Amino acid sequence: MDEFHSSQKSCVSAVNQQRRKLRDFQESLKRFRNGSLSEEQKAHIRKLQLKITELERRIKDFETSFPSQPGLFLKLCLGNINVSLYNSKMEYKNDYERFKFKMTVISMVFTILNLYIFNYRLADALFHAMLLWYYSTLTLQEHILIANGSRIKGWWVTHHYLSILLSGFLLIWPDGRVYQMFRGQFFYFSLYLSFVQLLQFRYQSGVLYRLRALGISNSMDVTREGFHSWMWRGLGFVIPFLIVGYLFQLYNAYTLYRLSFHPDCTEWQVLALSVVFFTLFAGNMTTLLFVLKQKVSKTIGVPEMPCG
Repeated sequence: MDEFHSSQKSCVSAVNQQRRKLRDFQESLKRFRNGSLSEEQKAHIRKLQLKITELERRIKDFETSFPSQPGLFLKLCLGNINVSLYNSKMEYKNDYERFKFKMTVISMVFTILNLYIFNYRLADALFHAMLLWYYSTLTLQEHILIANGSRIKGWWVTHHYLSILLSGFLLIWPDGRVYQMFRGQFFYFSLYLSFVQLLQFRYQSGVLYRLRALGISNSMDVTREGFHSWMWRGLGFVIPFLIVGYLFQLYNAYTLYRLSFHPDCTEWQVLALSVVFFTLFAGNMTTLLFVLKQKVSKTIGVPEMPCG
């Protein structure tokens, strides 16, 4: 094991050295490109740029087998430890998918019970606590997957941070007239959200399976909320359901905003929840429109903007 770790450190050092050399070469190439060049030289530079891009991709793939340093979120939760999964990456990813599916089913059942049978604040608090634990655990697992090569980034990481806040605010919102006025609407929203998540899980699982079989998708890609570029390879029937869900979030934000002016409203959680719901709506809808614009532009041959 000592020899193994020593070899790992040597490989990490060698790859970092190659990255530095590659960066210096790109800077030299950029300065050379700014001068007056013949067509033959320009063609040669384009070939070099393609080779550089391929080398960068190979280095990135190679680095997934190195010890992964945790990001800020993992450091705060777990400390400065090695989170590399090595040979158990696929098993961990599959456990993550099963965890999401099981919790979505449990959430749907819990929502139906609270909506039609249990009308107690304690039962509601248990549901909100379960959501808080679920999104916290999900975010932790996603950061471990990211450290092992999964391409979960951008808005969808922020989305789960906001979901943690949302669940926490709902948990500490005291019972009262204003809470009861919003309670039914929230549980109907939760029921619809669980339905859409189950629909997405079944659909995305099938799409990812086909893309991995064709060698197009990364083996560490996972199912996620919302519509993504790789989902274009198939029927986009989930888009109307997503739009309805996003508009439901906007309606929740509007309802809570109006309730914040209610004479009986003294809780700060009402306005805070309105802001979180509106942020979720704005982020989800913007991301959906961006992906659709990106794919339509690619279809008609218009150069598309790079996705962050």
